[in-house]
Amino acid sequence: MSKEVVIGNVRLGRGNGLALIAGPCVIESEASALRHAKQIKAITKRLGIGFIYKSSYDKANRTSLKSYRGPGLKKGLAILKKIKEELSVPILSDVHCRSEIKEAAKVLDVIQIPAFLSRQTDLILEAAHTGKVVNIKKGQFLAPWDMKHVINKIESAGNRSIILTERGVSFGYNNLVSDFRSLLIMKEFGYPVVYDATHSVQMPGGLGEKSGGERKYIPYLSMAAVTCGADAVFLEVHEDPDKAPSDGPNMVKLDELEGILIKLKKIEKAAG
Repeated sequence: MSKEVVIGNVRLGRGNGLALIAGPCVIESEASALRHAKQIKAITKRLGIGFIYKSSYDKANRTSLKSYRGPGLKKGLAILKKIKEELSVPILSDVHCRSEIKEAAKVLDVIQIPAFLSRQTDLILEAAHTGKVVNIKKGQFLAPWDMKHVINKIESAGNRSIILTERGVSFGYNNLVSDFRSLLIMKEFGYPVVYDATHSVQMPGGLGEKSGGERKYIPYLSMAAVTCGADAVFLEVHEDPDKAPSDGPNMVKLDELEGILIKLKKIEKAAG
């Protein structure tokens, strides 16, 4: 059983039950962010699921230079802070360079290291030294056992508040595939493991100047992950994914979220 990691009012690991990390891929506006956060919180409260709000203030790894990146560090963190204070939910967002971390740590409960940066030692150490919970998304190019080296980097800073996230592995060009052995292997390291179902169905660069995705498979992959003992699922959610400025093809429709979570709770109960 994995150690417990406390994130605000949410407890991950050690048999605490399934949690949800969710929100739109990128912050579009303050009104949009608050609206999504309120609705997701209401759903998780009804179902008794711990909720961590996720949205990016800057998407630094977009396919095209023309792609929308978000409101930026200062404005984005102000929006995330407002959600945190008004709704009393913990906040997760990703950082892309060391210079962001000091300011980001003032607001974020979880500092996320993106999959593409999961081997960037200086970035990881800077995040670890904040003492905040660090969520490392396993790179599409990494084997699950390679994550032990990432853990060692964080632990070297005296930080034991670590989360590991599986988000698929590269499968040829413009495609990903999930190997659910990864969840079981990473759980052996003793930290909570998350399954990112929405990025696992992404097709990076699959639409030319932007990424594609196959959202129809999200519920089924999520159910498989819960069966394998995932401590949380990571679902990017949007009220109208087809009009979202980032990752629309691989985001869950907000009005379908509750139905997916109900199924996941049933599977969690059955799997014990």
